[in-house]
Amino acid sequence: VQLQASGGGLVQAGGSLKLSCAAHEMIFSIDPWAWYRQAPGKERELVAGITTTGRTTYVDSVKGRFTISRDNAKSTLYLQMSSLKPEDTAVYYCNRWTTVSGYDYWPWGEGTLVTVSS
Repeated sequence: VQLQASGGGLVQAGGSLKLSCAAHEMIFSIDPWAWYRQAPGKERELVAGITTTGRTTYVDSVKGRFTISRDNAKSTLYLQMSSLKPEDTAVYYCNRWTTVSGYDYWPWGEGTLVTVSS
């Protein structure tokens, strides 16, 4: 299983980015998925999750600014990020939403780096 996140980059505070994550079609539609991020010197944290039925959850720090979505036909997970802040700077990863699925993570991909300048 390969998880390929893309769409990161350097953006000024207040700007927007849209991340994408492609997964294998055989696993994507049956799993709940989530975006995670890891900032320098910090532990990885869940940013947003989406179930197979489209129910979503967000960490408080991104509520109202980020939107997670999924396209099962394309086996792709998205994260639309708006009103970005310097504290959003991190490497962003996609993976199974383990607390909902009850199963362990898929092997982690490389992630995509988001850098927000002030």
